[in-house]
Amino acid sequence: MTILWDLDPRASHAYGFALGPDTVQIFAAGQVGKALQEGNHPLVVIGPDIALEAACSLAELERIDRPELGVILLRHRVDVTTLAQALRSGVREVVQVGDQTALSDAIKRSLELTAQLSGHSHSGGSGEGKVITVFSAKGGVGKTTLATNLATYLASTGAQTLLIDLDLMFGDVAISLQAVPAHDIGDLVSMRGHLDEQGVHSVVTRHEDSGLDLIAAPSDPGVADRVPAAVVEELLRVARGMYAYVIVDTPPNLTEHVLTACDLSDLTMLVATLDIPAVKNLRVAMNTLDTLGASNDGRVIVLNRSDAKVGLKADDVEVALKYEIRAQVPSSQSVPSSVNRGVALVLDEPRSPVSVAIRDIADREIRMRFGEQVENGAKRGLGLLRSKK
Repeated sequence: MTILWDLDPRASHAYGFALGPDTVQIFAAGQVGKALQEGNHPLVVIGPDIALEAACSLAELERIDRPELGVILLRHRVDVTTLAQALRSGVREVVQVGDQTALSDAIKRSLELTAQLSGHSHSGGSGEGKVITVFSAKGGVGKTTLATNLATYLASTGAQTLLIDLDLMFGDVAISLQAVPAHDIGDLVSMRGHLDEQGVHSVVTRHEDSGLDLIAAPSDPGVADRVPAAVVEELLRVARGMYAYVIVDTPPNLTEHVLTACDLSDLTMLVATLDIPAVKNLRVAMNTLDTLGASNDGRVIVLNRSDAKVGLKADDVEVALKYEIRAQVPSSQSVPSSVNRGVALVLDEPRSPVSVAIRDIADREIRMRFGEQVENGAKRGLGLLRSKK
């Protein structure tokens, strides 16, 4: 099936003669990558209004993991500079918009080349690992605590797990786990376009108590502006080929980096609390994700501090969000205490009601959802990818 990446909803009809009926149109960059991971697509045709840098970035990423994939670029005007940049990035052909015959011929040549290369393609980076993004639309709701405890618990079960701090300005994943990283996500900027497993390993910090790997946010908030969303996309694409689970902690706003992570995620955990501003902001964020075409199937609402006596109930939150609350985590003084001590509550106080609730979320909403059999807290891996360390 051919993928058409184009912002114009009429594009599939306009290019129908050359593309044929077996074509799916996608509007967002992250959804292109996700579609390639989930299905067998030999060809991507990129529309003329997609920025050249974004098109070339996709081609560069895909030629590493999928050398058999064909990428054809449509432009309103084909000049030498555009052609050279596109071909350097791995685009097979650049075709001028309106020339259906030229596009049809380019597609035919690309599919023939794909057929020749498919027998020689490697299986690395096929996307067996699962990306889980943890997001809240308001600060102070316990999102980072949930992300760090989910990640440490998953790692403690034996699954190779990576925790990425995507709050580039004020991330505190490292300090929450008493880690002292020598490198951070900002160090990946120089590897843009050629990031590989060795590059990812070079910025990872190990949490010895659980076996968790983490990539910290920059210690200098000024570095945040120098980390493009394309680096986040490349990191997630490579990391999911190395780890069974990649947990992404995020800032409380829908930045371009967060939207990229959500686009590439197999599951998005949305954290709410029993206060009107948090619920209102989350509803707005969910509407935005819906507008951008995010799937409802890969979305889980977690209600934190669910036993707080503040005049709202879980039912009220469900009505406001128009979405079922799948999991609830109670309040506990142990949570701020564990954060201040830099320990993961699920390991330090495994019998705490909060720890029990978080383990249940990890078992039911992550491990079982993605094919593991969970029995009395014991793990039975069913083909989950292990790290190549």
